[in-house]
Amino acid sequence: MVRYPCAWYGAEVELAEDREWHIAERHPELLPDLRRVIAETLASPDLVRRSRRHPGACMVTRWFDWLLGGKHAVVVVMSQDHPPRRHWVVTAYATRRLAKGEPEWRRS
Repeated sequence: MVRYPCAWYGAEVELAEDREWHIAERHPELLPDLRRVIAETLASPDLVRRSRRHPGACMVTRWFDWLLGGKHAVVVVMSQDHPPRRHWVVTAYATRRLAKGEPEWRRS
């Protein structure tokens, strides 16, 4: 298990080994920089939106000029509100267009 500091949550976000394998298998476009992309996205996001598909999930987003010629990295994070409060990565992917979702926060 790897833990990343997240500016939005003000806490660490967990990346379990099975989720890392899932991302590498389903979204190989993030390789070989998968951990770097997740770390930088969580540490300094451009946008955080509520997921329309999964209650309790947020899509933490950051633009990278160097990622596939310029793309957004999206890290989907689930949260457990009841103690002990925890946050974990469900998936991550690269996209040119962001999916719709209720904005929680935007870098000004």
